[in-house]
Amino acid sequence: MPLDPRTPVIIGGGQVNQRTALGDPALEPVDLIVEAARLAAADAGVANGSVLQDIDAVRIVSLLSWRYRDPGALVAARIGASPRQTAVTTPGGNTPQSLLNRAALDIAAGTHDVVLIGGAEAWRTRMSFRSSGDRPEWTTQDESVPEAEVIGSEFAMTHAAEMNRGIVMPVQVYPMFEQAIRAAAGRSIDDHLVRISELWSRFSQVAARNPNAWSQQAYTPEQIRTPSPDNRWIGFPYPKLMNSNNMVEQGAVLLVCSVEAAERFGVPRDRWVFPHCGADAHDTYALSHRGDLHSSPAIQAIGGRVFEMAGIGADDLHHIDLYSCFPSAVQIAAAALGIPDDDPSRPLTVTGGLSFAGGPWNNYVTHAIATMVDVLRADPGSFGMCTANGGFITKHAVGIYSTEPPADGFKWADAQDDADRLTTPREVAPEDYEGDATIETWTVMHSREGEPENGIAAALLPDGRRTWGTTQDPDVLKAMTVDEFIGRRTRLDGSGGLRF
Repeated sequence: MPLDPRTPVIIGGGQVNQRTALGDPALEPVDLIVEAARLAAADAGVANGSVLQDIDAVRIVSLLSWRYRDPGALVAARIGASPRQTAVTTPGGNTPQSLLNRAALDIAAGTHDVVLIGGAEAWRTRMSFRSSGDRPEWTTQDESVPEAEVIGSEFAMTHAAEMNRGIVMPVQVYPMFEQAIRAAAGRSIDDHLVRISELWSRFSQVAARNPNAWSQQAYTPEQIRTPSPDNRWIGFPYPKLMNSNNMVEQGAVLLVCSVEAAERFGVPRDRWVFPHCGADAHDTYALSHRGDLHSSPAIQAIGGRVFEMAGIGADDLHHIDLYSCFPSAVQIAAAALGIPDDDPSRPLTVTGGLSFAGGPWNNYVTHAIATMVDVLRADPGSFGMCTANGGFITKHAVGIYSTEPPADGFKWADAQDDADRLTTPREVAPEDYEGDATIETWTVMHSREGEPENGIAAALLPDGRRTWGTTQDPDVLKAMTVDEFIGRRTRLDGSGGLRF
């Protein structure tokens, strides 16, 4: 049957790794995007100009390594495009998939015809300049350049109860998710560490086969879970290899257009990959209000909606990329979607994940979708899923893809009402609470020398309200790295100090 000419299709994906030695000339982020755009056009199988010059929207994932007023305008000028829209997202690892969902809707509606989605980070170079007190000579845009349109909405992800205890970083929070997952599964610390090291070893094996991965080294489970000078403890129970690696120089671009445009450009049919459906939702904005710290109602909600819209189930997915900043993110998503996380025959990544393929801050999922495009082209007719996560398991987006077109066109769902129905928020105790509580989960943050220096815990009051506490007691910190603390009674001293 002939396709609706407004059917959205991905025609090309480009990925760049910049491996220049520190101190040598390096491309700035917008130029990494430009290079990835040219690769994406080549990936479509047509001459660069015939696609890039017709782009009518350039949408850039929020950048951290350099501040531009309108990065999309710079990219457009350098590829010879004259788009009607240039935009940049709010921060969040969910944004690339959300941009893809939005582009598909806009193309289906006829609002746009050819959309470039891209992002890049040159964080390694940026940090090398920061350590010397210098700044790279990268492009600056003065106030004569209008600020880009912003896609997405800002919101506060950190509750005062967390911020006042110094709990503001993913490396602090995701290990606490991990301990909560372990306790809910009834595993010992040692047994669970083996399990997640095996999961992460499988991710590294995928990265080792991915030509676009930043690190193409396969690690054994023992290497991943064993602390060493190159694999020091960060936040217990995570050594360095279980953390996202943001010290990368990476860019990625997706070219999305209508079927009509793909045919006009002469893109070969075997290059087409169709977005079938997508969904977006968020969990409670504040971590303190989560019903528990080992699950995600929002991921469950978006998963249910996309499976319904695609007319398939989890078992019908041949290829999967679950957002993988830390092992806990993968396990929470897999459980919410009904996907086993311990099946060696179906890895939960096509890239190798943020620890190994690379964690370019908000832009990882652009790489994941570009990789999924290649994977699906090599397995025509199969289904692939990419999930995206921003914040502390906070903001979520998902997409399902195939080389075969969707029967009834692209579909999208705002699954927030479903997520809210699945959510039972907790109340938060006053910050000056003094009294008894029970440890819900915990982590121990380590110094760069690998020494324990700060214990952080979520605790539940007898009435179910949540509070947060910390300790720097050397004996308690040592015990926290070997003993079970979930379920242990503690006392808060009124200023967040934990007493055992």
